[in-house]
Formats: sequence, structure tokens, C-alpha cells
Amino acid sequence: MARLLTSEGIRHAVYLNEEWHHIDDPFAPVPTFLGPVTSAGKATLLAPTCPAVIVGIGHNDGNHPLPIQPWLKSVHTVASPNDVIEPPRRVGSVNVEGELAVVIGKSAVDLTAENALDHVLGYTIANDVTNATQAVIDERLFQAKSGTHYTPLGPWIETDIEDPGNLGIDVTVNGRAEARSGTFNLISGVVESLVHVTKWMVLEPGDVVMTGAPGTIVEVRPGDTVAITIDGIGTLVNAVA
Repeated sequence: MARLLTSEGIRHAVYLNEEWHHIDDPFAPVPTFLGPVTSAGKATLLAPTCPAVIVGIGHNDGNHPLPIQPWLKSVHTVASPNDVIEPPRRVGSVNVEGELAVVIGKSAVDLTAENALDHVLGYTIANDVTNATQAVIDERLFQAKSGTHYTPLGPWIETDIEDPGNLGIDVTVNGRAEARSGTFNLISGVVESLVHVTKWMVLEPGDVVMTGAPGTIVEVRPGDTVAITIDGIGTLVNAVA
């Protein structure tokens, strides 16, 4: 499922037979097809969701005594595939972080292990760009994670993932492999994260939970091109200004 920029404006679409079939409401139990179709080769893909809330799960890779540490990231950092990441000048080192992102499909509060996945629309790729030097001096992560296009999402939402806890994640920079890991290396999986987050706040359709970087953090420099691939989903590509 994707968001497309078309001559008629922004449209949601479902991928069928190498074409994007436009739909009315991606969160409907059964979306209604509107008729128009965009071929895959001509589709301009946008960030696949417009979240009102982005929750990150921090220190979820085994290197911290507290396994679930949610934090919030500004929705104004959301970027589409191929958008250019724009670090501010003189911020120190900048990292990209390849993460599995959960897209919420229906209102979620006080979820349980038994019903958490029933509230998930699907999964996409997140690049949680971070001013690493600023994170050391800014415990709230405001300076670290608020830059322009600091949360690329995409390229689409995959709705047919059987086991989100067993997906490989690759990060390449300028075509060179820099990190290889997977969601199997996260301390807290999708279910545990959703149960914990919705104990404290309500998530609504379209909201995003980034599940953390399991050893998929790579430093980047101006001019680099970053590609993050997650098994079963696809590849998200963005350049660094």
C-alpha cells in the first residue's frame, strides 16, 4: 500500500499486477477501488503515511538495562523516498539508523499481547537520522533528531508480513555494505513495544512506531547516498545534502 503523487493530487493505492490501483481509505476494513491506475514505472512514491505521532523505541539492541524506552519524534521530520536529508551545519557527526516501522491501522489503547497485531495496518522502513554528537548533550533528543527530512519512510506499507520479528535489515552507503542485522536482534519486539506504548498513550490510524536500530547505525557524510533494505518490504533510498 502506498501514497502516490498524481496529476490529480495525492492518492492512496494498492499494488496489484505491477500497477498501483487507487483506493479511497487505506484504513477501511475493505478499501474501495476508485478506478484510476498508475503503472509502477511511472509512480512517484511519497512517505506511505502521514502520522500524527511518531514513537521511537530507544536502546532496543541489548546495550541498555531498560528494554523499552519510548520517545517522540516530530512529524515534521517525515520524508519521502528519494527526499534529501538536510543536516544543519556544524552539528557534529550524523548517523542514519535502519529500522522496521509499524504503521497503526486502527485506534489503539491498552493493547495486549493477544490483540496488538490486530491494530497494525502493516510495516514500512524508517531511517531514523540522528545528530549523534548532539544526542550526547541533549537527553530529550530535540537537537539530535529534529532536522529536515530526518525521518524518511517508505517506500510503501507491506501488509503481508507474517513474522515481523524475523526480518533482515541491510544498510548500504554509496553502494557499500555498512551494516547487516535484523529485527531478531531487538530486545523488545513489535508486540511488546505496542503493548508498552499504548499503556501510556493512544495511537491512531497512520501513526508510526519505529522499533529501534539493532546494530544498523551508520555514520554518513555530505554527498552520501543511503539505502536501507528490509526483507519482505523493499528498499528506501535517500541522499545526504
